[in-house]
Amino acid sequence: LTSGDRCLNIMPLFHIHGLIAAVLSSLAAGGSVFCTPGFNALRFFHWLSEARPSWYTAVPTMHQAILPRAARNADALAAAPLRFIRSSSASLPPQVMAELEATFGCPVIESYGMTEAAHQMASNRLPPGLRKAGSVGAAAGPEVAVMALDGQLLKPGETGEIVIRGPNVTAGYEKNPDANATAFAHGWFHTGDQGVLDGDGYLRVTGRLKEIINRGGEKISPLEVDDVLMDHPAVAQVVTFATPHDKLGEEVAAAIVLREGMAATEGDIRSFAAMRLADFKVPRIVLILDEIPKGATGKLQRIGLATKLGLVKPGLAKPGLG
Repeated sequence: LTSGDRCLNIMPLFHIHGLIAAVLSSLAAGGSVFCTPGFNALRFFHWLSEARPSWYTAVPTMHQAILPRAARNADALAAAPLRFIRSSSASLPPQVMAELEATFGCPVIESYGMTEAAHQMASNRLPPGLRKAGSVGAAAGPEVAVMALDGQLLKPGETGEIVIRGPNVTAGYEKNPDANATAFAHGWFHTGDQGVLDGDGYLRVTGRLKEIINRGGEKISPLEVDDVLMDHPAVAQVVTFATPHDKLGEEVAAAIVLREGMAATEGDIRSFAAMRLADFKVPRIVLILDEIPKGATGKLQRIGLATKLGLVKPGLAKPGLG
């Protein structure tokens, strides 16, 4: 960032993504920031015209809410001086990244952050630096590694828990010794995310460990199913999640929002998935919704979604991951 940059901040300031990544990064660079009163996809293009920012940052669900309204705001798009768009706090589907770049005519920089690391941990690079769709980039702040259950660091291409260490990583949780014992082990902070590094040091997040679906002993990454379903031409947004099953422990379910003016049935979605996924990964339950419930920061939350959508009675515990 430079002093000539202006950020359009649509993230809430109680969230570290908005506070650190948008506001304080802009001030540290001597630039400016235009803070909105809260995310509103209907007002986004008005703000874009008013603020004339050089970049904005958001979680994937916000980007997905903005895209369907772009065609109705051609003048604001044409006048927008964006030099890049940033996405963080959750995985950005590669399909959404491609659509954003085609719509706004600038690169999308996917990053990886969490509160315990003062937000940023890894990031893709601005051109001509390397960007990899589906990756959250290379280490950008702390050291980043992938670790096995026994504490051994894994080689590129091997999947395990993402761990970090460095001066921007928190020293611990206040008055929570149990959490500290779990999170700080083997000299690293354990993020709770599963991932894999490639030969260039670029990280691909494959899911939250506690969100991995255990279907009769078969482990399924919800993100893998999400990526496949996002290729369906009628699908605008998807979140795959676990729902309890009396014999298998957990079953695969998916909640989907369709693109405006397009149609698809539960059977269409399942047939599409069956051609691209192993049978045990195909969602047995597909819900077509107008909107998927989100948390206070706009992120999709897989844990508890089965209860929110009425697929399970409140209070029924999620089975252990085994």
